[in-house]
Amino acid sequence: MTDELVLLPAPRRLIRLDGMFRLQSDSFLWLAGSPGDLLRAGQIAQDALAALGPCPQLTAAGGGSTAVLLEIDPARVPHAEGYTLTILPERVRVTAHDAAGAFYAAMTLRQIARQAHDGALPCLRIEDWPDFPYRGVMLDISRDRVPMMETLYALVDLLAEWKVNQFQLYTEHTFAYRNHRQVWEHASPMTGEEILALDAYCRERFIELVPNQNSFGHMARWLKFPRYAPLAEAPDGFEFPWGGRHAGPFSLCPTDPGSIRLVAELFEELLPHFSSRQFNVGCDETFELGQPGTRSKAACDEKGTGRVYLDFLLQIADQVKRHGRTMQFWGDIIMHHPALIPDLPEGAIALEWGYEANHPFDANGERFAQSGIPFYVCPGTSSWNTVAGRTENAVGNLWNAAENGLKHGAIGYLNTDWGDNGHWQPLPVSYLGYAYGAAVSWAAQANRDLDLPRALDLHAFHDSTGVMGRLAYDLGNAYRETGHTLHNSSALFQLLLWPEKPLSDAWLTGLTVEGLQRARAYIDRVMSALPLAVLSGPDADLVVDEFKLVGELLRHACDLGIARLEAPDGATAAIPAETLAGLANAREVLLEEFRRLWLARSRPGGLDDSAARLEKLLTIARGG
Repeated sequence: MTDELVLLPAPRRLIRLDGMFRLQSDSFLWLAGSPGDLLRAGQIAQDALAALGPCPQLTAAGGGSTAVLLEIDPARVPHAEGYTLTILPERVRVTAHDAAGAFYAAMTLRQIARQAHDGALPCLRIEDWPDFPYRGVMLDISRDRVPMMETLYALVDLLAEWKVNQFQLYTEHTFAYRNHRQVWEHASPMTGEEILALDAYCRERFIELVPNQNSFGHMARWLKFPRYAPLAEAPDGFEFPWGGRHAGPFSLCPTDPGSIRLVAELFEELLPHFSSRQFNVGCDETFELGQPGTRSKAACDEKGTGRVYLDFLLQIADQVKRHGRTMQFWGDIIMHHPALIPDLPEGAIALEWGYEANHPFDANGERFAQSGIPFYVCPGTSSWNTVAGRTENAVGNLWNAAENGLKHGAIGYLNTDWGDNGHWQPLPVSYLGYAYGAAVSWAAQANRDLDLPRALDLHAFHDSTGVMGRLAYDLGNAYRETGHTLHNSSALFQLLLWPEKPLSDAWLTGLTVEGLQRARAYIDRVMSALPLAVLSGPDADLVVDEFKLVGELLRHACDLGIARLEAPDGATAAIPAETLAGLANAREVLLEEFRRLWLARSRPGGLDDSAARLEKLLTIARGG
């Protein structure tokens, strides 16, 4: 059976032993020595074994018919969060370094029991411990989609089973600050009470809920209001480094004393709701600093743009220190000014992020390592700006981060899941990226070649047919079939998002009728297996419907792209009227389903904003 055993994450050492273990009646599960620390692990183990036979009773006293023994002994298991799990014909024994290690051993036992045959477990020995001390997931809740509490609880349960130990909710404007209702009142934000409840829920599962509030760039949702507009660095917009213009404000002005006062006020209210002693303050992508016409232009000319950035980061760090926290910050801006890295605030943790398979985690990790600055590597799920994900890129990016993070001594691994341009991808699309990131951050070499489709079937989708994991994996590679691959997005997504954008635009140039026909045929082949899937989770029907919608959106993108390529000048408005009407009717049906499925997992705030991006085609079709 162990030849077929698929665990997520795969343990670093697994040895097959002779025999099988079967539960006997009137047996006990002994929490030896530290029953209070072992109770949670014992309950998980008890629940896992219940499907095999008579449920063993928890006890703090040894002797009798002890079927399962859980103990903490750091002398025998030297690695933090580590454990040994031994299954013998007469007994299951767990020895852990600490309570977290016992919890993770119980999760491994749960996954083994999930694959049991005839009520028996294979005899084996596992020795396991993590590569990265901090293994996190960050979920964007500021690009329209704020999950319901039930969704967050279910996600935390999933991540805990996969041995993730940090969780963040990326926040720009979606915390209900008491004095700033205008900013969040239509966003269905997280309340303080909800954060307190989620923090406690995470702690029970050995997950640290790390507060997250962007505090410099990405403040457009604040600065668009007259009350906050005077704090904008570039009130009238700025040029992106890659071309094009951002219309309107984006970053706080670092030389305006009001900026740090606002940040300090937000921290004062936000942080008491979290038990974590770390805090992600963001501060990425401050594109406009030093550009002509910006408010800090003179200071940037005098001191250097990097120094102006760093001076404001130091002020933020002072506020973080006031609250007894360790500051995390995105490392992209300081990486452009490497001479300033030694001047970063003491103890701050740099977040080295990048989302392509070829991101320079090696070179950038070496630079942070040489400076002595503690850092995380931060890859991503590759699900945003795609609808279905980018499987090949995600696996490459997640592995690259793990390999080079370990090479250069990164203390953490933060797997990011963004929601750019309306957060169209349903949550289960991200399971693939969550799973592989959790696996390689736990034990990189043991999980490099993980059977990801099978692991998803067993431990995410609970599909007994082996269909859904493969479908999610393959559908996430549809982006390659067009022959036109993009940075941080897919061409099919861009077709859906920008029906008015010229086909000569860099996002779309290179598309061909043949490529889109090939992509559509590929999508049809992948989706043809969906009716065969048999899921057993509490959201089984919802997952099927979500992937059905994803497939239909991708097909629709292909149809729209083909029609545009065959129309004069590639203009959507020039598509023959009957064809355009058919596309618009299809889009309306998709929009209705999009709205229904959104509300099954997410709050209503942000839905209209997200759906409006899908309505652009309807406006064109109606002559608007």
